[in-house]
Amino acid sequence: MESTFRRERKKPVAEMNVVPYIDVMLVLLVIFMVTAPMLTQGLQVELPKAVTDSISLKNRDPIIISIKADGSYWIKHGNGKDRRIPSTAIAGQVSAITDAAPDAPVLVNGDHRVRYGVVVTLMAELQQAGIPNVGLLTQATPDATP
Repeated sequence: MESTFRRERKKPVAEMNVVPYIDVMLVLLVIFMVTAPMLTQGLQVELPKAVTDSISLKNRDPIIISIKADGSYWIKHGNGKDRRIPSTAIAGQVSAITDAAPDAPVLVNGDHRVRYGVVVTLMAELQQAGIPNVGLLTQATPDATP
């Protein structure tokens, strides 16, 4: 008895298996989600929501750091006099004042002729010294209304 057993040939599957590609995509997504916040650099700045808004000090003596057009740095705390200070000592002085008065607001008063990079460098030094919130002083324009 001769058996004529024939095997059927399977046709090749023409569909692409996308499961491995989905796995790779999800791994890349996780990698980008984790690394993206590490790549951003800069200072945290909250932009004002009004044209002008006065600062409410609530009986707190502010620390005002001024940068004059000639590049000199000055510091003033509360009702004291402005004192000239070297740029390398600003972070230490402000840290010492905020240790004694932690709720004292820190404000930067820069001349409009001072380069932007100088002000940003000062703000970065203050942030590295542990001062989380630094405000910028501006002069209100006469036609601005809140």
